[in-house]
Amino acid sequence: MADKTTTLDAAVAEIESGMTIGIGGWGSRRKPMAFVRALLRTDVTDLTVVTYGGPDLGLLCAAGKVKRVYYGFVSLDSPPFYDPWFARRRTEGAIEAREMDEGMLRCGLQAAAQRLPFLPIRAGLGSDVRAFWGDELKTVKSPYPTGDGYEELIAMPALNLDAAFVHMNLGDVKGNAAYTGIDPYFDDLFLMSAERRHLSVEKIVSTEELVKSVVPQQQIINRMMVDTVVEAPNGAHFTTNEPDYRRDEKFQRHYAEAAGSDETWAEFVKTYLSGTEADYQAAVRKFAEAQKEAAK
Repeated sequence: MADKTTTLDAAVAEIESGMTIGIGGWGSRRKPMAFVRALLRTDVTDLTVVTYGGPDLGLLCAAGKVKRVYYGFVSLDSPPFYDPWFARRRTEGAIEAREMDEGMLRCGLQAAAQRLPFLPIRAGLGSDVRAFWGDELKTVKSPYPTGDGYEELIAMPALNLDAAFVHMNLGDVKGNAAYTGIDPYFDDLFLMSAERRHLSVEKIVSTEELVKSVVPQQQIINRMMVDTVVEAPNGAHFTTNEPDYRRDEKFQRHYAEAAGSDETWAEFVKTYLSGTEADYQAAVRKFAEAQKEAAK
C-alpha cells in the first residue's frame, strides 16, 4: 500500500490561485492550522474558502488570500469570540461573504460528497439567507405532495472543493486516521467533497496501533479519502485538539489583540508567521515561557 506522507509545503504547493478549498474543524477547534500557516508562505491569492470558520479563516483574510467565503459561522469560541481579521475584511467589502445556516453548509458538502448538483433542505427558509445570496441560491418544489401541497425547499448547491485540509489526532502513512477527542465535526465530508485531500495528524502510527488505539466509530477517515499525509505535532495550535492539548487561550488573545493596529500585526507576523513551521513552534514555546515567567 502506498506511503502518502509528505511535507506541509509540498502539500500546499498543489494549491493555485482561484481555487476553492475546504478547511475542516469547527470554529477554534481542531483546525489544520499548520496547513494554513503553510498557505501563508505561498503566493496563492483569490481563494474561495468553505469552512465552519475560526482563526484559520482569519489568518487567510489577514494575508489577503481570500476572495469569497462560504461559512456557517465564524468564531474563536472564547473572548473576543468574533475573529478580528474576518470582521475587518468583511466590513471593508474586501471579501464576498456567503453566510448560511450551519445545516446548509453540511448539506452542500454532503451533496458534493455524493456527486449531486444540490440537495433539498428546509434550513434557510424564513430567513434572509436567500436575499443575502441573491440569485446564487435557488429553491425547488418537492415532486411529492404533502398535506399542504407541494413544499418549497432550499436547493442547497453542492460545495465542490478543489482541495480540502483536515487535522486528526492519529493516522497511518496510508491515510487512515482517527480523532481521539469527543467530536468528529464534518472532516470526513470535507475530504469526500474535494478533488485533492490533505491530512495532517499529531502522530503517525502503524495501522495496527491505530486500530488498537480507537473504537471503530472514531476512525472516520480511510485511505480512499486521502491523497497526502503530514505528521504535524501541535499542528492545530492555537486551536484546541483534545485530548492532546486544549486551546491556547493566551496566544489566541495575543492574536486577536495584535490585529488591533498595523504596527502590532506587523510585529506578530514577523515573530510567528515569517518562517517555517518549526520556527513558529519555537516562537510559541518562547511565548508560553514568557507568560509563565510573567505570572510568577
